[in-house]
Amino acid sequence: MTGRKDFLNQPAPENYVAGLGRGATGFTTRSDLGPAREGPSEEQIKEALAKRAAQLGAPNPTAYGAPEKKDDDDDDERFQDPDDAGLFSGGTFDKEDDEADEIYHEVDEKMDRRRKRRREEREKLEREEYERNNPKIQQQFADLKRELGTVTDEEWAAIPDVGDLTGKNKRQKQDLRKRFYAVPDSVIAGASASTQFDTSISTDGTATNGTSDAASGTMTNFADIGAANNKVLQVRLDQAAQKSGIETVGGTSTSIDPRGYLTSLTKSEVIAGEIPVGDIKRARDLLENVIKTNPKHGPAWIACARLDEFAGKIVTARKVIADGCRNCPKSEDVWLEAIRLNDNYNAKIIAANAIKNNDRSVPLWIEAMKLESDPRAKKRVLRHALDAVPQSVAIWKEAVNLEEDPADARLLLAKATEIVPLSIELWLALARLETPENAQVVLNKARKAVPASFEIWVAAARLQEQMGNAAMVAKVMERGIKALAKESAMLKREDWITEAEKCEEEGAVLTCGAIIRETLGWDLDEDDDRKQIWMKDATSSIGRNKFETARAIYAYALRVFPNRRSIWLAAADLERNHGNKEALWNILEKAVEACPQSDVLWMQLAKEKWQSGTIDDARVVLGKAFKQNPNNEDIWLAAVKLEADNDQIGQARELLATARNEAGTDRVWIKSVAFERTQGNTDVALDLVNHGLQLYPKAPKLWMMKGQIYESTAQIPQAREAYNKGTRESPKSVPLWLLASRLEEKTGNIVKARSILERARIAVPKNGQLWTESVRLERRKGDLAAANNRMAQALQEVPDSGLLWSEKIMHLEARTQRKPRSIEAIKKVDNDPYLFVTVARIFWAERKLDKASSWFEKAIVADADLGDTWAWYLKYLVQHGTEEKKDEVCQKCVMTEPRHGEVWQSIAKDPKNARKSIREILFLTAEELES
Repeated sequence: MTGRKDFLNQPAPENYVAGLGRGATGFTTRSDLGPAREGPSEEQIKEALAKRAAQLGAPNPTAYGAPEKKDDDDDDERFQDPDDAGLFSGGTFDKEDDEADEIYHEVDEKMDRRRKRRREEREKLEREEYERNNPKIQQQFADLKRELGTVTDEEWAAIPDVGDLTGKNKRQKQDLRKRFYAVPDSVIAGASASTQFDTSISTDGTATNGTSDAASGTMTNFADIGAANNKVLQVRLDQAAQKSGIETVGGTSTSIDPRGYLTSLTKSEVIAGEIPVGDIKRARDLLENVIKTNPKHGPAWIACARLDEFAGKIVTARKVIADGCRNCPKSEDVWLEAIRLNDNYNAKIIAANAIKNNDRSVPLWIEAMKLESDPRAKKRVLRHALDAVPQSVAIWKEAVNLEEDPADARLLLAKATEIVPLSIELWLALARLETPENAQVVLNKARKAVPASFEIWVAAARLQEQMGNAAMVAKVMERGIKALAKESAMLKREDWITEAEKCEEEGAVLTCGAIIRETLGWDLDEDDDRKQIWMKDATSSIGRNKFETARAIYAYALRVFPNRRSIWLAAADLERNHGNKEALWNILEKAVEACPQSDVLWMQLAKEKWQSGTIDDARVVLGKAFKQNPNNEDIWLAAVKLEADNDQIGQARELLATARNEAGTDRVWIKSVAFERTQGNTDVALDLVNHGLQLYPKAPKLWMMKGQIYESTAQIPQAREAYNKGTRESPKSVPLWLLASRLEEKTGNIVKARSILERARIAVPKNGQLWTESVRLERRKGDLAAANNRMAQALQEVPDSGLLWSEKIMHLEARTQRKPRSIEAIKKVDNDPYLFVTVARIFWAERKLDKASSWFEKAIVADADLGDTWAWYLKYLVQHGTEEKKDEVCQKCVMTEPRHGEVWQSIAKDPKNARKSIREILFLTAEELES
């Protein structure tokens, strides 16, 4: 048997009260047997729950995770469910109750998650319905704000100004009262004595007009009163004239500036309006309070004096600043203000008193010197100043500047450098006054006195350049850089470039180059992108018109990277634009030696030789280029162009034949066909194009040339067949599709032309040129409705095509709607030259010429390779530009050599224009452009 007792014999649990769960409570019998046992208190229940939770390792159990009841909880025991009160009044829970609570809690959370999506959708619909029924003010005016984009400038200007209705009735009453004025006593007296008005001639010849007062025996002379008034007005006018810079003689204004009169009057009105009299009084009160609070505060005295000066009370201002000098005798600013406010005689006295109180103030000594008019007196003042402040560089400089004899100035500077050996300015000034030999000695002394000064080393290098010792310039700078590095006084690389530019500006070119050679690579490692950094430095110097500095930077970069073609090309561009022909040839010759495999450098050298008229030298250059690049098509074609442009037709034809055999690319065949077309040999060109198509059937230009040859000889079926085959072989070639469509349009087959363009858009989707051609086809046919429909489809397909937007704005929009559409297009298309030209044409039509010019220049900057942009700008300048501007645009176009553009290419590729220059093609394109 076990030692465990049965249930009835086990001791009762702690704090057990029999019948407590059924609502039993303690009571007292009538026989006063004593009270029954009371149940546990609330503190005992909480202690028991906490103890049990600690044994189970769980938090205190609460029903459904609800927080403990607070004292201020609204739920009162009187309103509880009786069943719940009986069940939970004991406050005891077991493990199963806790598990049940957790299960119910999880069920509630799951049901809440299931209903969450529908609840959020319902709340969203309700919120949208509320916003729709109660829109914000911003939403109510959204349509009106959009319509503001279509308002023209004239409509904006016609909008009336908003009147000020605040206090309207009050202002009207005030204006009504202002209409009534008090009558002067003189007028009343004159009216009362009007019958006694007398005019007489006195014995001295003066006329008297007045009224007599019999009672007082006096005479009121209105003529004198009027004269006095006129005199006062004249004085005020003269004062205003003096303030506005108009000369006066004898109290009357002798001249009035017709352009500045209204301007000066406006300025005086603005000043008077900015600081009213009341504000001046308030400011004076504040400043006086500051002075009373702290009479030793110098800036307060200065501000108070300037306030009185501004108010026109110059005497008061002088008195105030005099009081300031007495209260702040050690403030040099107060003394300087007093000197400024007084005339020359009083200012000298004030300066003397100021120096007595501040004998080491450099500004006061210099101001006292400036008050003197005699040079000897100035020197005397400066000698006293140097006795008081011998270390002042500013006083030494003023003393040296007063010396007219260089020998005396040299002696002063020698003494100054002894007393102030750390002043670099004094050393350099002394070196400039000495002979070159003595200047070297002075600079050596200066270098020992101030070893961390880069200015002294730069001056030493410039001295060697001045003496003609070119080799010593580099040596001096090399020694200087080592010495500065040893002293840890090296400047930043950017600061050295600035110093080099200063030397270039002052004519010291060799020193500029030496600075760049010694410092350009300072603080740059091999891991850094040194090439890009130096190229950027050179570009920045070119932008500041410091071309010698840029040359030195390129020269240094080429010593570090001798085989970089980009640096050679940049250096050649610098010489081409800002140098001379010999320097350009020298750069290009060195470039082809360093980069013999670069065909671009060879062709640039040959082109420069050819354009200078030395054809034989150009041939020699191309011959050397052939040896270095035996099968390079660019060199072959350059040689062909050289011979063709010099009327060596046979030699050019032989070169092309050799090139087709040795470097027979599709480009060589294209150039061969183009050469024969320019010579008028249509049959030979057709044979060459057929042969080329056998070798390169995928070359779209050969198919285009074949179709153009047939089209020029009126063989329309053959041309149609060539274009059709070409589109099948090269379906991605947009120009080929355009030629095929335009051929059908010329022959009147609009339906077929439209079909070709549709097939082209399928083969080359999202292409702005094809969509634009489709719109133009409908427009040329005269069907604007179809053109607008096609344009709407095109803008949905290609919304960022500037060519499409230009077509829509200029041909499918009313004139009043062009500007709003341009704004919309610019927001959708970023930096498109076609669109910029369209905006410029709109301003051109409105005669806003400055804006038109700026937009044409923006278009050129956006894409300088677009020939149509240059042509539009030239067409504009022909009407509204100057000859200088037209020549400038033509020169820039020739330098840029544009190669693209709808009208430009049609004219440049025409065999009739093969021998024309870029300038001639530019004028032809400008004439061909539609208005």
